[in-house]
Amino acid sequence: MTFQYVAMAAALARFSLLTFFLALNTLYVTANPATISTITKPKRFVTKLIHHDSVLSPYYNPNANIRDLVSRSVKSSAARLAYLKAKSTNAFVVDDTRARVVPENPAEEFMANFSFGEPPVPQLLAMDTGSDLLWIQCLPCTKCFKQSSPIFDPSKSSTYKILPCISADCILSNPAEKCNFLNQCRFNQTYLDGTSAEGLIATEKLTFVTSNEGPSPVYNAVFGCGHINAAADEGQISGVLGLGPSQISLSTKIGYKFSYCSGSIRDPNYPHNQLILGEGTKTEGAATPLEIVDELYHLTLEGISLGQSRLQIDPKVFSRVGNAGGTVIDSGTTISYLVKAAYGVLSAETQKILNGKLGFPQLFATKERGVDLVMDKTSFFEVTGDDEFCMAVQMADGGTESLNVIGILAQQNYNVAYDLAAKKVYFQKIDCGLL
Repeated sequence: MTFQYVAMAAALARFSLLTFFLALNTLYVTANPATISTITKPKRFVTKLIHHDSVLSPYYNPNANIRDLVSRSVKSSAARLAYLKAKSTNAFVVDDTRARVVPENPAEEFMANFSFGEPPVPQLLAMDTGSDLLWIQCLPCTKCFKQSSPIFDPSKSSTYKILPCISADCILSNPAEKCNFLNQCRFNQTYLDGTSAEGLIATEKLTFVTSNEGPSPVYNAVFGCGHINAAADEGQISGVLGLGPSQISLSTKIGYKFSYCSGSIRDPNYPHNQLILGEGTKTEGAATPLEIVDELYHLTLEGISLGQSRLQIDPKVFSRVGNAGGTVIDSGTTISYLVKAAYGVLSAETQKILNGKLGFPQLFATKERGVDLVMDKTSFFEVTGDDEFCMAVQMADGGTESLNVIGILAQQNYNVAYDLAAKKVYFQKIDCGLL
């Protein structure tokens, strides 16, 4: 992807707000005060999220400059877009393990660390809202790739149980895969880059450990135990935490709710990124309808504004037509993508503002009809050097099959909460450290 750099000077500091307008459909529920005291506090499971470029990440490179980091993000985002578009148009057969397990893995933008088995063994997993199955590498390994933590040995866990083929979770997790001669449920996944994972579907005890809530166990969690695995490049993660909407996903197994909050992804020392799962997930802020298509999370995008000025973009370019297009919100894509008709308008108007041909809008007014996802200058631009920066929004190629994607930079400084049962996504502007 080619960058078009702009001299930064005072322009970036003066630049106002980019806003996505999302369709609003809020449900208000009142509680009877007399019954509140008898309600059991809903369970929630919390873990820190580790960004790929954080000092806590096994991929952290202290010698990488900002141009290196942005270049990696753009490259991985482009690969991620190709995957999302292929999945959304059914261009390849998918099952429940989708994220690539390679160092430049688009799904490795954020990783979560929690433990498997009894006694618990820590594992580092790539968080991926675009896939469903939770899986890790397991011993014995016919073939395994490098990972930063010990490979999980199910023979040493008292809570490990392989699922039989007749189980409902086996059918859900990989309906096309055959069982082995022992009637054990299998999974077999080949990725777009040639990476593969193969093994058994099982249940296990998971343990989330947080500083303020202590150990929180999840019993009988369904996961893939990979014994034959290959990566296009050596990685450090143990596997993938799929948070897609299917019945096999951990997000549906423990309460149909989850949220993630990310602060500045360009601050390697930012400590408050976190993931919350379960019924106790906070669903606060403005809500917008969620549509699930091809097991991807689609939103209704109504328009885009710069400051108070609504851009002249036909809303139809944000909608799905037939089996193509639409607007997806994704945790594994760093930058955002717009189809050509929308990107051209946004790019031209941004250039006018940066060239001083128009006044800089100073204020932003919330529209009554929509939920506003506001991007400030740190989310709308990627600084690439001392005197240059570029838009963190790129054009999605592919003509009529193009897909709009709201990436993680656009979601920065928000707690983004998914209520899968109610089919809503909540956006709460907040310092993640306050959650």
